[in-house]
Amino acid sequence: METDPTTLDVLRLLTRSPRLTQDEVASAVGVSVGKLNYSLRALVAKGLVKAKNYRKSSNGLAYLYLLTPAGVAEKTD
Repeated sequence: METDPTTLDVLRLLTRSPRLTQDEVASAVGVSVGKLNYSLRALVAKGLVKAKNYRKSSNGLAYLYLLTPAGVAEKTD
């Protein structure tokens, strides 16, 4: 599977910092929050990332984004 550079950047960043917010990841990667949300949903659908609720916050739910074994393999290819 061929992976675009933005997806690889997201996978690498989530490997180092899985508790970043979508806003923080979007800013670090240089995309809008909407594009990042779309990309994360696609990564979850492909089985490369798992989103896990880890705490309640004042503005909703916070998620932990974990790479699956398939996500790790995709990142290293």
